[in-house]
Amino acid sequence: MPAPLARMLHSTAALALSALMVVMLALGLAPAAAQAARDTNSYDGNIYALYAGNGSLVPPRSTLAEAMAEHRPIVLGFFLDDSAASKQYAVVFNELQRLWGRSAELILLSTDPLQNRETHGPTDPASYWTGVIPQVVVFNTDGKPVLDESGPVSIDAINAALTEVTGLKPQGDVKLSLSRDVNELNSEIVPSS
Repeated sequence: MPAPLARMLHSTAALALSALMVVMLALGLAPAAAQAARDTNSYDGNIYALYAGNGSLVPPRSTLAEAMAEHRPIVLGFFLDDSAASKQYAVVFNELQRLWGRSAELILLSTDPLQNRETHGPTDPASYWTGVIPQVVVFNTDGKPVLDESGPVSIDAINAALTEVTGLKPQGDVKLSLSRDVNELNSEIVPSS
């Protein structure tokens, strides 16, 4: 193809693409900007990556059955990715991972797979889910629940239960400010004043 013809086709294609984009914008057909909203029950993706800045929390490292078999202290948390309450609480689970590290097994599970199914004994997470999210269950090394609360459970109550179970104290500053707005790309744990 001769060079002048190629330049003319390239210019014509660029002009046509530009015209198409202008028409799409005028008709409102252009892709919208991504919108994530912590205070709505909309699905935004992995809430731990988006609102807690820690996508490593889900999926969990081990199952409830494995952690119980290894006699590990366990924090079992139930959530839904499309729940405003779960989105707002995500930062608490992130903070628990920071404070307790590998001293306690943090198992966070979406309740969608647990809906309307039979439970299969004490190593089945569905046996503990009460139907309200978020929910936190702390187990001792014998696999017995020492804390089972629903709703925005106080991080102090969870820390106290883990201290009772492990004999340890949280590692680091335990002051947590949940009142500060969350950055849409990454959240920060900010010490309260």
